[in-house]
Amino acid sequence: MNPARPTEIRAAGLTRRFTEGTREHTVLDAVDLDVARGECVAIRGRSGSGKSTLLNLLAGIDAPDAGSVDLGGTRLTELDERRRTLFRREHIGFVYQAFNLIPTLSVADNIRLVLELNGESRHTSNRRIADLLEAVGLHDRGDSFPDVLSGGEQQRVAIARALAHKPKVVLADEPTGNLDDAAAERVIELLDRLVRQQGGTLLIATHSARVAAFCDRTLTFHAGKVLPA
Repeated sequence: MNPARPTEIRAAGLTRRFTEGTREHTVLDAVDLDVARGECVAIRGRSGSGKSTLLNLLAGIDAPDAGSVDLGGTRLTELDERRRTLFRREHIGFVYQAFNLIPTLSVADNIRLVLELNGESRHTSNRRIADLLEAVGLHDRGDSFPDVLSGGEQQRVAIARALAHKPKVVLADEPTGNLDDAAAERVIELLDRLVRQQGGTLLIATHSARVAAFCDRTLTFHAGKVLPA
C-alpha cells in the first residue's frame, strides 16, 4: 500500500466459514488487508481460495463470521443488511465474470437502472449514459439488447454500469474469465483506465497473470490466507 495515500479499504481479522454436511469449512481465515485510495490490487489464487468470498464481504453482500470491513471510513460490518445495501448502491461498483446484464433491458437501460436507484433525474441519467457509452466505445449501441453483443461488448457495458454512479470502490470478480485473450486485455485496460480517471479504488479477483500485470500490486490467496509477498 502507498503510505502517502489514505486507506480506502481495510479488513481486519476477516473470517468466513461455511458448513458442508457435518464439516465446517473455513474459506477466509483471519485475513488482514489494507488498500490505499486510488490503488489497483489484483487478488490471485486457485478456485476455492477465498477470492470471491472476500469481494462479497468487502461489498457487504455477505457478512463475516468474525472481523471487520471499513470502506472510506464507514465500518461496513456494523451496518444492518438494509444499510449495507444502501451503502453499496451509492459507493461500490461490481463487475462480474458472467456480465449479469438484464436481457430484457437495452444497453442504455441496464446502465440507467443504477442511476435511477441512486435518485438521478432522467436528464442527468441520459447525459451520464451517453458519456459512459462513449468512454467504453459503444456510443451507438445504447438501444441494442445484450444478446446481440459480443462477450467483450457485454463486459464493456457491465463496466459502464459499474461506474455509472462514480463509486469510490470497484470490485471485479474474474471480469475477463469468459473472454478470449485479445478481448480480455482490452477490457481490463479499459476498466483500469476508467477507474483511475474517476479516482476510484479497484480490486480484481483473477487467475490471470496478464490481468494482474495491470495492477499496482498482487495479493495471493491460499487456503483462506494471504501469502507473504
